[in-house]
Amino acid sequence: MLKINITKKFIFLLFTVLIVACSSDDDNTDCNCGEIISDDPGNLSVTIISDCSGNEETFVLDYDDWLTAFVGTNFCITNSDGW
Repeated sequence: MLKINITKKFIFLLFTVLIVACSSDDDNTDCNCGEIISDDPGNLSVTIISDCSGNEETFVLDYDDWLTAFVGTNFCITNSDGW
């Protein structure tokens, strides 16, 4: 009887740890993405508001990326860990 209770507690603890670990990984996946709130054709930059923090950051893009980055759309910066 005691062995069954310990096994159940172990399984419950393991399950809880896995749930917490998985949910915290999901929270960080889009921290380099956000909505474009403005653009500047003079230097091919866009200002994006982060989906995670709500902070605004301006990024200079290459010409091809800038042509497809429209104000009001979601855009991810691949070489950023978030802002």
